[in-house]
This record gives sequence, structure tokens and C-alpha cells, in this order.
Amino acid sequence: MRKFRFRPVGVAFAAAMLMASPAITQTRAETQQGPASVADLAEGLLDAVVNISTSQSVGGAVAPPRMQVPDGSPFQDFFDEFFKDRDGEGLRNRKVSSLGSGFVIDAKEGVIVTNNHVIDGADDIEVIFADGSKLKAELVGADPKTDLAVLKVEPVKPLTEVPFGDSDEMRIGDWVMAIGNPFGLGGTVTVGIISARGRDINSGPYDNFIQTDAAINRGNSGGPLFNMNGEVIGINTAIISPSGGSIGIGFAVPTELAVNVINQLKEFGETRRGWLGVRIQPVTDEIAESLGMDKAMGALVAGVIRGGPVDDGSIEPGDVIIRFDGKDVDTMRDLPRVVAESPVGKAVDVTVIRKGEEQTVKVTLGRLEDSDQLASADDVDEPGSDLAQTPKTVAVLGMSLAELTADSRREFGISDEVEGVLIVAVDPDSAAADKRIEAGDVIVEIAQEEVLTPADVESRIAALKQDGRRNALLMLSGKTGELRFVTVRMD
Repeated sequence: MRKFRFRPVGVAFAAAMLMASPAITQTRAETQQGPASVADLAEGLLDAVVNISTSQSVGGAVAPPRMQVPDGSPFQDFFDEFFKDRDGEGLRNRKVSSLGSGFVIDAKEGVIVTNNHVIDGADDIEVIFADGSKLKAELVGADPKTDLAVLKVEPVKPLTEVPFGDSDEMRIGDWVMAIGNPFGLGGTVTVGIISARGRDINSGPYDNFIQTDAAINRGNSGGPLFNMNGEVIGINTAIISPSGGSIGIGFAVPTELAVNVINQLKEFGETRRGWLGVRIQPVTDEIAESLGMDKAMGALVAGVIRGGPVDDGSIEPGDVIIRFDGKDVDTMRDLPRVVAESPVGKAVDVTVIRKGEEQTVKVTLGRLEDSDQLASADDVDEPGSDLAQTPKTVAVLGMSLAELTADSRREFGISDEVEGVLIVAVDPDSAAADKRIEAGDVIVEIAQEEVLTPADVESRIAALKQDGRRNALLMLSGKTGELRFVTVRMD
């Protein structure tokens, strides 16, 4: 690990700077003071933060190797007798324990919040309070997608609870305090600031983490991140640490996301998220240019789930969703989060850009947890067989194109419901190959106009070139009908 040495600034130079800039001096002095003592604040919160101990039974290690002796050896009987009672000893179940943190949000009912990964797979969960008392806990509900879990204990004496605050009001640079159980040491208080907001660390579909430099270590998971009013504005969840210890980069689930999930887990024991029923992809600069948009923004609808909430034509493939229920959708990853936070069955306004025109449509949300069955039914593959004859092809933009026939559908395993122009081959040195277009893909639309024959493709490409377009926006279908959009350079 690299180490850096910091040298003090020369006294004369520092004095000159102070004399030259009194305003700067005052500002620096005020900044260096930091927050007032947090002792009173911490004292009132420590009792609400708990340690969580879990245990689970896991299969043992592989059985120890048995010594081999040559066949017919005079020691054969001796070794057989020696290992007879030892075979399988290493396969016995063993108990594995782990530690984490949590906090009480309802003292009367004994409701405690922690991370899902703290209790995932646990056979026994025990909550250890600041005074050393212990209570068995039952799992009320957990949500792996946001890494949150709700536990319940039966209080034998009054507990201390903490309230939720509004993480949306927090600003980069605001002071925060973390309390948790790092490395099993028990209640530990650390202070820092909010370093960033809206962090996506690729841990789940709804990443929107608060980043903090308050020291968070292993065992802090599930513990609270407080503002200076003693309100929980985040649940500490993850760290970046090559060494295993804190390097000042920790992440907390913001309460603006967590509170709705926690309330659902308390009430139903599970989540009930809103679901729009679309497949989406990012709007790149090239796609934005092809659609005539001033800038890349929103979420591009690549497909609609059959039987889903918008399978009535209200939203179509090729639409760009830029606003949902009054909330702007700046990037693709904004949409799943705002949809999931919406109540099931709610009628919402969705603003889309469709063929260059902004439109607002009304849709009624379904339930995300019901989506898996519909999505799997929407993706039905069909077996293929050899072509009876080679189809006539046309070369366009480095792609060899042909009409879809019954034989070609069998050859490439393309569903009967897919319509368009078949891509038979792709030149590996072409712009199409650079966009990962492959043989077996089907061109459904070009520049949001349907194509059914290779001649249609040639005509649309020629028209785009005549209009001065540099890119062609292609809607492609996979074998089972899953759609995606790509832009291909035409020069």
C-alpha cells in the first residue's frame, strides 16, 4: 500500500498569506472548526442502535482424504478399521455466525431495521442492545433489491426509537453521524460529511446511494446514518475498501427510497412495487440525434411486455419516456426507481416523445412482483432446423438482408410473431458489427417506420441519406421478439 508524507507549510509563507487575506483567514478558521461536539446527540441515540448476531447451519467441508494402500497389502485391514468410523466426519453441518447493525424505529412494537445481507439465510437472529440485553428476533420481511430488512422483537422493557428524516433535504457537505457495530466492537460513533448523492454502484436496480466519508467498516451494515437533528437519513450498506477497512468511501440507502420499502415490509411482509411493463434502454447521443432530440435524455422503450399494464397501445416501442407522474426522467436508470416507488394500481401521467412529438398518456400501474411470469411467457423460444434453400439477399450497410420465410424462421429459431427483414450475415468490419448486430436479428423499423422487405430497408436508408442524416436508427428484434434500438453510421 502506498504511503504519502505531508509536509507542514513554512511559517513565514503561512504568515504572509494570513496577513494578505484576512477574509480568507476567517473563512478557513470557521471551516476548520468543524461541527460542535456531538456528544449530547450521540448519547441520546446510542440506545436505539443495536447489534445483530445471526447464525446458520451450513454443510461441512469435504471429507478428509483417505490414505490409499496397494491392493493386497498386509496393512489393508488395519487402514480399513482405522478409517471406518472417520468417513464422513468432515461432512457434518456446522454453525456459522455473523454480526451486523440495526436500529429501532418502533419502541412499542419492537420493530427494527437492518440490511437484508445481514440476516440473509439466518436460522437464528439475536438482537443485542446497548445495555447488553439480548432478545430473539423474527424476520418480518426483506427486500434484496434495496438490501433492506425488517425485524421484530418482543420488548421486555421500554426501548428507545429513532425517527426518519428527509434525505432529500440533505446537501453535499452536510455533517452526518454513523453509529454501528464495526468488527463486533459494539456501539461506535463516527462523524463525517455527505460526500456525494445519487451514487450508482451497480448493486441493484434502484441504486441511489448517499456517499459519506464517516468511517463505516464491516459490521456497520444495517446501522443508521443520522443528520445533526438525530434523524435517520440513510441505512449504511456498503463500502469501497481494498484493505477491508474504511478508506472514507461508504454508502447508505437514502430514506427517500427506504421508508416506502420499510413500510411495505412492515404491513405486508413483502414489497408491492409499481410496474409499467416495458423494456428500456439508454438514450445515447446517436439515438437522440436520430430521433431529432436536442439532447440525450429519458428512457427509450425497447419493448412492451405482453399482458402488462401498457399492452394496450398507450406506450409503444420507440417512445422515449421523459417524465413520469410529474417527475423528470433524466436518464434510463431514473425510470425503474420512480415507477417502483409508485403505488400499485395508481393511474399516472407519462410524458413521451413519439416520432418527434411530445405526448402525455395516462397509464395504470401493475405490480412488479407479478411481472416475472408475464415476462417469461413473453420470451418463448422455438427450435430451429436447416434451411431448405438459400434466400436471396441484399447488401445494406454491411448487412446481408433477406425476407423472412418459414424456412428462415426455422433456421434461425425466429418466432412466428416477429415481423421484419432478416439479417442473414454481417460484415465483421462494418459499422453494424461494431454495434453487435448479428445474423438472426430482424430489422423491424428504420427511423420509426416499419420495414418488411429488403427493398423497404434500401428505400429508408436512401431517404435518410437524402435528408442529410448521418445515422440510421434501427429497431431490431431478437429471435423471441425482444426489441432493442441501435444506431448505425451511414457514411
